[in-house]
Amino acid sequence: MKRSCKMGFLLLGLALLIALPGAPAKAAQDKDQDRTLSPYFFVENGDPAVDKLPLKETRADVHIVGVIADVLVTQVYRNEGSRPLNARYVFPASTRAAVHGMTMQVGNERIRARIREKQQAKKEFEAAKAEGKSAALLEQQRPNVFSMSVANVMPQDEIRVELHYSELLVPTEGVYEFVYPTVVGPRYSKAPESKAEESGWVKSPYLHEKEEPSYGFNIETRIAAGMPIDEILTPSHQTHVDWEDGNTARVRLDPRETKGGNRDYILRYRLAGQQVQTGLLLYPGQPGQPGQDENFFLLMVQPPRRVLPAQIPQREYIFVLDVSGSMRGFPLDTAKTLMSELIGNLRPTDRFNVLLFSGASKLIAPQSLPATPENVRQVIEEVENAQGGGETELGAALGSAMALPETAGVSRTMIVITDGFVEAEASLCEQIRTRLNRSNLFAFGIGTSVNRSLIEGMAHAGQGEPFIVTEPGEARETAKRFREYVRSPVLTHVEVETTDFQTSDVEPLSVPDLFADRPLVIFGKWHGKPAGTIRVTGLGGEGKFEKVFDVSAARPAADNQALRYLWARARVARLSDYGAERDEANRQAVTGLGLKYELLTAYTSFVAVHEKVRNQEGSAQNVDQPLPMPEGVSDSAVGVPEPELPLLIALGTLLLALTAAARVRTRRASR
Repeated sequence: MKRSCKMGFLLLGLALLIALPGAPAKAAQDKDQDRTLSPYFFVENGDPAVDKLPLKETRADVHIVGVIADVLVTQVYRNEGSRPLNARYVFPASTRAAVHGMTMQVGNERIRARIREKQQAKKEFEAAKAEGKSAALLEQQRPNVFSMSVANVMPQDEIRVELHYSELLVPTEGVYEFVYPTVVGPRYSKAPESKAEESGWVKSPYLHEKEEPSYGFNIETRIAAGMPIDEILTPSHQTHVDWEDGNTARVRLDPRETKGGNRDYILRYRLAGQQVQTGLLLYPGQPGQPGQDENFFLLMVQPPRRVLPAQIPQREYIFVLDVSGSMRGFPLDTAKTLMSELIGNLRPTDRFNVLLFSGASKLIAPQSLPATPENVRQVIEEVENAQGGGETELGAALGSAMALPETAGVSRTMIVITDGFVEAEASLCEQIRTRLNRSNLFAFGIGTSVNRSLIEGMAHAGQGEPFIVTEPGEARETAKRFREYVRSPVLTHVEVETTDFQTSDVEPLSVPDLFADRPLVIFGKWHGKPAGTIRVTGLGGEGKFEKVFDVSAARPAADNQALRYLWARARVARLSDYGAERDEANRQAVTGLGLKYELLTAYTSFVAVHEKVRNQEGSAQNVDQPLPMPEGVSDSAVGVPEPELPLLIALGTLLLALTAAARVRTRRASR
């Protein structure tokens, strides 16, 4: 009895210590020894002279014209303390965004940022900071994670930073979707703090779950489709739609959504009759302007409709399910619903297996099982009993799944279900690309702010498709879409040929088989006169497919300037291929593209410097803007760093001793 009481007090002490906001984080910050990078909980500084929350507002103005979204993001930083600040803010972006401009406004002065090689940009920023000048530095940490650093924000200063990017909208099954990511979820990383230069953004402060973002959030979208719009939906936020006419609408946030920056903003719309904007867009270069004199084209081709084959070959499905701490609660509940839908609708001729992973992996069966009703019931029951907890060792889980022996004549498909809250995106995608063999891989992202870079990267490396599920109600429909998707491709043996139309630098280099009801997208440069034809052929469910486009029918327009940046972004994505850091030639090529086309990449950054010395003292307080926990994600996503466990045990033991001493004093006083 005494032993159980002591253990109870110890566990209570540990629980109290873990629950203390920032207790582990503060200890982690105070230690100088090297340790694993880890996010931590934000602790408000009691010093009123230091403003720990300098980001006051983030706003996005979106203009969608045809199939191109033009986005202007404004971040407002204000120092409401009495000491100068150097602020850093880590924020997400679309993996398809081509960021091609930045300006900084200090007072009434606007400074246009310059694109620089990454280390050179950082050097210019650090020099300006040391000299007491206000400056801003925009860096890409991952294809979907950026960091903004702002130096020498003086007391009562307001500094506005604007980012300009373009994005191509490719519809799926007639539905166009625009996503504006709002928050970077906490990343699990085994990298030591000594590598903070490369991955320091991972160690970011977070607010506790259910705490509202500390800054205002607003987004307004104008859709000029050029064709009648049938419906507009925003499942993520409450909005109001104002119609200018049948082709044009403006979508505004409801005033109650001013703190909606803790989940991705998702807008979907469909054109009347499920039409899809297909055809050819041309951009004429600007002669006489270095780097601006190239012509670009974009071809979007609607594939034939899907025809189900009479016989579907036997398939094997390997499900890899994340049950780590960041999945606890809403994400794991959603994943279980998805798994039930996916497994519960397999054909009896299919085989399947499930691998659950967190810090370790557990394979439900030593070999794949026939999808009989009894096997399906037992596996779904075991999945339902899984609890979220532990680290996110996705790499080890993928290795185990890909090492499973294959059966001759059976088509294998891997399905990875995770929030993607890990830091090693490049190595994971490289692992898939080099070890997946003849299988393909589909990635399901679960949660309100998933790591889309990893989800899309894994699907790209596995020659599959990404799927995102943001709420439990979407699981059934998403599972249905996946099942329809993998039954048969809509177009194979795709070829693109031109006649009397000179093209070069075409992306992609080769056109893969198309599985989904989504258009074929081709970028490139053109030379000479815009004349001749483009011919697209392939094999569909009903036989031979062919479409011919008359180039002279497309009018070159300066308004299509975004094609320049979108082509460069597509080329950068291919060269990077989530492994460019290992290839010096690719690294140099990506750097060259970023500098030539003024594009933010992994190796080029934007830097803006206000040349007036404003901080005469030179010193300023460094502040990391805390991030809100993504909606539906629990505090378990941050957890307690391993190096802090001995400290917690020691403190728990001390608390136990103090409690025991207090009980002795109480007994003595009562005698």
